[in-house]
Amino acid sequence: TNDALFMIDTRGRDKAALTALSLDSGETTVIAEGGVADISNVLIDPGKHEPIGYSVNYLKSSWTGLNEDAAADFRALTAALAGSVEVVATTHDMSTWIVHEDATDKSGAYYIYDRESRTVSKMLDQRPALADYSLAPMHALEIESRDGLTLVSYLTLPLGSDNDGDGVPEKALPMVLWVHGGPWARDSYGYNSVHQWLANRGYAVLSVNYRGSNGFGKAFTRASVGEWAGKMHDDLIDAVQWAIGQGIAVKDQVAIGGGSYGGYATLVGLTFTPDTFACGVDIVGPSNLITLLESFPDYWRPFLEGTFYLDLGDPANEEDREYMMSRSPLSRVDDISVPLLVGQGQNDPRVTKIESDQIVESMADRELPVTYVNFPDEGHGFARPENRLAFFAVMEGFLEGCLGGTSEPIDNSFEGSSIEILYGKGYIENLPQQ
Repeated sequence: TNDALFMIDTRGRDKAALTALSLDSGETTVIAEGGVADISNVLIDPGKHEPIGYSVNYLKSSWTGLNEDAAADFRALTAALAGSVEVVATTHDMSTWIVHEDATDKSGAYYIYDRESRTVSKMLDQRPALADYSLAPMHALEIESRDGLTLVSYLTLPLGSDNDGDGVPEKALPMVLWVHGGPWARDSYGYNSVHQWLANRGYAVLSVNYRGSNGFGKAFTRASVGEWAGKMHDDLIDAVQWAIGQGIAVKDQVAIGGGSYGGYATLVGLTFTPDTFACGVDIVGPSNLITLLESFPDYWRPFLEGTFYLDLGDPANEEDREYMMSRSPLSRVDDISVPLLVGQGQNDPRVTKIESDQIVESMADRELPVTYVNFPDEGHGFARPENRLAFFAVMEGFLEGCLGGTSEPIDNSFEGSSIEILYGKGYIENLPQQ
């Protein structure tokens, strides 16, 4: 009737809610709240122009109906599909829906949902090449931090290591803590190629939504302010200690890895908590917070002043510079005692190559074990499939030497890639001598 706006709204509240704003009175009415996490999506009836359901992504994405018919629809979808479900499209009369299931142990798939019969039929597999493979299930977890925050986390175990499916292997395993970037992003329940690959190589894989991650309310995100290499890292260490205490991980066989902020977390892990990790994999991670912020392009300045300066400080301020250096892994290179693998895109505008150059040069000067892989045609992360395959071939050989899992021969894995191994070939077995 054009008398209201429906919004996902966080004004004056911690977590995003579904609200209606009256265009006549200006008053806002709360239609639904997510409770433990933000409302992340809304399903609108295209004929009536009103919301009939909403989703909340906490441990995994779940839908709630706003009327009895919609509630019955979502119950039917939940019964038929075990993964996280999203409604991709509907017919105008809402009689047929296209839904996507993001499952953890099989290819994602698209389904046709018949609303009259409440039946689901497969439309197509998202990754048909995986159809004949057995994939490892993912376990959604809540881990408590030392100061009482709840950290939504995800664990994947190798097939055959957890016969009763309780999320604890029969014997403790070498583990990779895989840290998401951002830091204002999040890990979610669903198919995760890194989790599947590392589990296939014999590792437990744990990903943690540390404070600062998105989707769990403003207070959880703001708890990261001033906590780079502080409480944000404590969250990761608490998760590692939890995994060791549960009998999931072997104490001296835990690696840390990730990209962007995850790369920074890796460098922090090896410098601030050098006794926790057996090795680390840093992909486009900053090593010096001062040069990180000073190298950001001009079009990032509004984001710098509104976010990064709040969290880290302004490098133009001498007191802030001192603090920023104290939270920079480059200031603690002498504390590194385990191997490091560094991956960099030469054209990265966000975490420039100087960040990797600095840490590698400093380690090389001290004759510490570091291998440096660069891709001349990449930016912030590795976009070309050939380059990703080449880096992961190097990475699994690195992890085999560090944690003792399995790896495939490199063979033709570098074919079509621009990979350059700039330093430390001798630290990983079977690397081709380019």
